[in-house]
Amino acid sequence: MEKTAYLILESGQIFKGQCFGADGDITGEIVFTTSMTGYLETLTDPSFYGQMVVQTFPLIGNYGVIPSDFESDISHVKAYIVREWCQEPSNFRSEGNLDAFLKSQNVIGIYNIDTRALTKILREYGVMNARITSSAEDYLATPENLKKYKIDNAVLSVSFDTPYESKNAADKYKVVLWDFGTKANIRRELEKRDCHVIVIPAGTTADEIVSMKPDGVVLSNGPGDPAENSGIIKEISMLSEAKIPMFGINLGHLLLALSQGAKTVRLKYGHHGANQPVKRLSNGRLYVTSQNNTYAVDVNTLPKNTSISFVNANDGTPEGIDYSDMPAFSVQFHPEAAAGPLDTCFLFDRFIDMIKEGC
Repeated sequence: MEKTAYLILESGQIFKGQCFGADGDITGEIVFTTSMTGYLETLTDPSFYGQMVVQTFPLIGNYGVIPSDFESDISHVKAYIVREWCQEPSNFRSEGNLDAFLKSQNVIGIYNIDTRALTKILREYGVMNARITSSAEDYLATPENLKKYKIDNAVLSVSFDTPYESKNAADKYKVVLWDFGTKANIRRELEKRDCHVIVIPAGTTADEIVSMKPDGVVLSNGPGDPAENSGIIKEISMLSEAKIPMFGINLGHLLLALSQGAKTVRLKYGHHGANQPVKRLSNGRLYVTSQNNTYAVDVNTLPKNTSISFVNANDGTPEGIDYSDMPAFSVQFHPEAAAGPLDTCFLFDRFIDMIKEGC
């Protein structure tokens, strides 16, 4: 028998649906993603920590669960909201179904929701808090209390506690991957380029990184409000003085900008999905990118040592920054995108070229 659940938005709207995945009630920050594929990568992306994810594509789960496609070992989402979930997946790589996976990860799911209407509300009102509940009393009493929810301690909650290494056979370059909630495919792209990757926790200091004598440092993606990470921002500022080649991705892009004196702003509904267009200012070319962010760099606060390399073609926010006084650059989007698109993988080659120039 199908169990009824209610999705209650901070703005007051209520959607009625059915449960799948884990049982229970949950509160979180609700966002939508426009990706047509890659739901496994979405579910295991640490950048979604504390968030309820709405899939705008109507059918989810049709190719099952494929652990080799995961971006981390566990799911980090608060809840998963879909129009329809496929109960009988068909794919030669599948090792299970979505319902069982969500249960194993204790992730509450709700389906038979009008995700198109829900997304239109989120575009109009912006990112907000929401609650999934099956309780009639909670259903009536929740809206006025939702504003109290806040995602806290996000980066330290998803970062690895201890360093680990992933040696490549060629082992040409030693690269430190600073883990703020890194996706596994960042490490894979570095390994493809003959890098010996050392993944380090978010709480690592600049002095500890310098003592490793890396050829380059990658500042990873991650969740939450970047400005709350004051300690990490201070360490990045100190590390920048060492002139080690740096490449910032997603949250790493924002943290690097903050370390140089810029500020960040919260976007209305963010950029979430695998069809986000960005424009490269050097040649005017457009690229389709994968993104998952709720914050952007405030262009009016950029210091003199910066220049914008990419902008979002939809809203004009800065999507890439180059630094003139140190070997560093960053992008808001995911050049390592999995399940795609792969338009901007060349940025990893740029990072390797920067390392070669410093050798």
